[in-house]
Amino acid sequence: MKNTIIALAMLASIPAMAQTSVSTTAAHPSPYNFARVQYPQIEADGRVTFHFSAPDAQKVQVSIVSATHDMIKGENGVWSYTSDPQAPGFHNYWMIVDGAIVLDPNVESFVGYSHLCNGFEIPDPDGSFYEIKDVPHGNLQYKNYYSKTTSSWRHIYVYTPPDYEAKKSTRYPVLYLQHGGGEDYRVWTKMGRANVILDNLIAEGKAKPMIIVMETSVDPSPGARGGGPVRGAGAGAPGGGRGAGPAAAAGAGVAPGAGPGAAPAAGAGAAGGRRGGPGGGFNVTDFENRLLGDLIPFIDANFRTKASQANRAMAGLSMGGMQTHTITMAHLDTFSHIGLFSGGSIPVSEITDMKAFKKNVKLVFFSYGSLENGASAKAAAAALKDAGVNSSYYESPGTAHEWQSWRRSLREFAPLLFR
Repeated sequence: MKNTIIALAMLASIPAMAQTSVSTTAAHPSPYNFARVQYPQIEADGRVTFHFSAPDAQKVQVSIVSATHDMIKGENGVWSYTSDPQAPGFHNYWMIVDGAIVLDPNVESFVGYSHLCNGFEIPDPDGSFYEIKDVPHGNLQYKNYYSKTTSSWRHIYVYTPPDYEAKKSTRYPVLYLQHGGGEDYRVWTKMGRANVILDNLIAEGKAKPMIIVMETSVDPSPGARGGGPVRGAGAGAPGGGRGAGPAAAAGAGVAPGAGPGAAPAAGAGAAGGRRGGPGGGFNVTDFENRLLGDLIPFIDANFRTKASQANRAMAGLSMGGMQTHTITMAHLDTFSHIGLFSGGSIPVSEITDMKAFKKNVKLVFFSYGSLENGASAKAAAAALKDAGVNSSYYESPGTAHEWQSWRRSLREFAPLLFR
């Protein structure tokens, strides 16, 4: 079993860029299955059927967005389980074999919940905005840069828009886009499909061409479970399922249906320092120093950016939203557009100099799934608007603390940038 897990981990380290979904309502294999692999099978009614071969196992379970379900063993040693109907969009899952977390070897792997996972996709009738289409496509580049603040090499993804290579004299604004807890720089493209969303928005004339930079904000530490990013409130694709997961917001409390051990997320308004829920935290200051001291200068030096505050945005989901809040509010001379996706709010009471804030900040955007508790963010957006700030609140219908909320949030946020 040990050798199998190591081999799977090595395979999972290879970036997999499958970004297509099946739009049919008929039963079909999940689009992340390897060729000729039938299961997981997405049923016509949104249920998912899982098969897993483990003839010698005593107990096999499947964990769907961190909710564990017992599987039934067949005579051929293949275990099976059919779920209740799942919400549209992307969902993580993994197998638990006699108590050990195991990847499904026939399905693409993803990073979430501070460990490797598998994934499946439920078709969404409104999901064409993240489907690959016959439009001009930008490039997704894997880059390494050296961070003097950490004395280490860093890995990032950089999206450049479709006309970047053709228009050699054109410079572009930049969005720094952050992941959630228990994730890394890969998730916004692998699970969020950010590059495809921007390709489609730009082709439709709805968003301005821009560069997007994705960096891992929380590094592995000895105190983290499994050596991965520290777990806490909002870890992983937190709660990922319908009606589950802690609401990562100041004063938001716990979202309806949050699982055992969920706790209110730390307030997003605190300045710097360590944050997080039970079992750990994350250090905003480390990422703040790396972002400002190393990453932004690297991007401005190596890409054709509009290297000014007016052309620089930052956004993030859940934990990444809280980081965005802390960093942008402390550096309004660096960022002009702010996006918090399921990541708290900016109350008017936090702004000590409203005149300067309105001068520097061109957009404040909050979003939540309708099954989360986004009331404080909605109220904050209205109060900011009343104070003369260009602010917006978006609520994703029928979704919780999950990728469908954040895909839709990016779809709504990007067209508002750099106008």
